[in-house]
Order: sequence, then structure tokens, then C-alpha cells
Amino acid sequence: MTVALMWEARAADGRGAELLAWAREQRLAEEPLRRETFRAPQDRVLVITWWDASYDAGLPELPEPAPELVSRPVHRWRFESVADG
Repeated sequence: MTVALMWEARAADGRGAELLAWAREQRLAEEPLRRETFRAPQDRVLVITWWDASYDAGLPELPEPAPELVSRPVHRWRFESVADG
């Protein structure tokens, strides 16, 4: 089964580039199958990692950034893949 972990944060005013750089520098205890980093308006940063694991597996996740770097707590979601059709 493939599990996707999504991590999304919104930067404090004027700190979008810094939050993006911080997220890209974070290393996980294990390497995922795939990792992608995105940015969006309002200085939001999204990181998605894909894992070959069960839905409830204990998987490494990105930590919380320093409080002064973000405007709100990080949002996290977990999804499992489903077959099309």
C-alpha cells in the first residue's frame, strides 16, 4: 500500500522564502519513495512524501518550524492510495 503524508504551513509575513528553504533542508530519519515540495500564494509551503507502508504505520514526518517562522500551526494529513476503477 502507498501512503502519502502531507505537511502544509503558512509563513509569517515576509518569511515565505525562509519557510520554503527551511522545509527543503529538513531530512527525515528514513527516505520516502518520493518527496515533493510546493509553494502557493499567501506564502504557503506544502511537502508531500510517499511511503510503501500501511496507513497507520509510524512514519517520519517533518517537524514544526520555529514559531516565529509561521503564522499558524502546521496542518498535516495522511492518505492511502486506492485503485482506480
